[in-house]
Amino acid sequence: MAMRHDDAVPAELAGQMAVDPLAEVRSPEDPAFDVFLTGTVFLDIVFTGLHHSPAVGTEVWADGMGSCPGGIANLAIATSRLGLNTALAASFGDDVYGDFCWESLTVHEDVDLSSSHRVSGWHSPVTVSLAYDGERTLVTHGHPPPQGEPIPTRLPCARTSVVHLTPGSRTPWLEHASAQGSLVFADVGWDETDAWSAEMLSDLRSCHAFLPNAVEAMRYTRTTTQRDALHKLADVVPVVVVTDGARGALAIDNTTGESAEAPGLVVEALDSTGAGDVFTAGFVTGTLAGWSLADRLRFSNLAAALSVQRFGGSLAAPDWLEIATWWWQTKRNPAATELADRYRFLDDLVPPIRPGTRRRAVPTVGFRGQA
Repeated sequence: MAMRHDDAVPAELAGQMAVDPLAEVRSPEDPAFDVFLTGTVFLDIVFTGLHHSPAVGTEVWADGMGSCPGGIANLAIATSRLGLNTALAASFGDDVYGDFCWESLTVHEDVDLSSSHRVSGWHSPVTVSLAYDGERTLVTHGHPPPQGEPIPTRLPCARTSVVHLTPGSRTPWLEHASAQGSLVFADVGWDETDAWSAEMLSDLRSCHAFLPNAVEAMRYTRTTTQRDALHKLADVVPVVVVTDGARGALAIDNTTGESAEAPGLVVEALDSTGAGDVFTAGFVTGTLAGWSLADRLRFSNLAAALSVQRFGGSLAAPDWLEIATWWWQTKRNPAATELADRYRFLDDLVPPIRPGTRRRAVPTVGFRGQA
């Protein structure tokens, strides 16, 4: 499947696509941003439609190729497409790759980069993704920015901050974000040392929510079931979500007294890159909007399921038109009555339009004139 522009939305539908999921809870005293993020932005180059994995000494042709901002940009684009005002603090090289990522985020995806900066002479990190059989293989090249990732002296005021906890290192700005009223959502990466030290979770005292996957949750808590891991983590952080890919997620929210479990959606997965970020974006959206825990999990599962049906990390993050299209089709499918009942809350959220597709950011470093 080749990566290309989606069809442009007709002008008469453009206004109907704008959805603010927080419209009913916003007030003039709210912070300027709904989400604050910081981390590394990569240029992702994705080869799609590979018929088998590459073998040593052979050449494999791909049916399609696309480029897009990756790394922390996956989450920034996912939250922005869901209607959240998103601020990102990151370093960008002054090379062509940096130009492309900066333009894609600001011009096409409405992400605020006023807390980011350009680094003269620094080569943008690059990841090549080879997608086949619903999985991907990654090859990455890059060097840390000379001054490290930019953490603003004064953090932007935001309703939420989302952080990726790294084994073996602390994230001191979390305490500052929490102290100024930001709800901190955290996930965690794979521990390459295989130590799975509980000390790594010490940052959770500043967090509102923790969203590990099932394997990570069990390794860090030294438990053998997802449910045991969930309850152990719920003693540490107010809200815990344990995700298990296509099998769904389970969660506890101590702030509301809710516990919930939601199955995943059955879809044909083409590329799982960024699906975890899309899930997190959906959960943050539902939390800020005040939805029930069960609906937050269902919405997050849906957003992630829509994303894995497309190639390419941030390019695959769904917007409200895609969600509306899925809902329009599901309600009209006689075989999906039970599924439609679970997602009935979408009636009050999605724009009342017929199915369609939306033009994305330019999915390649080339053809700049077509943006």
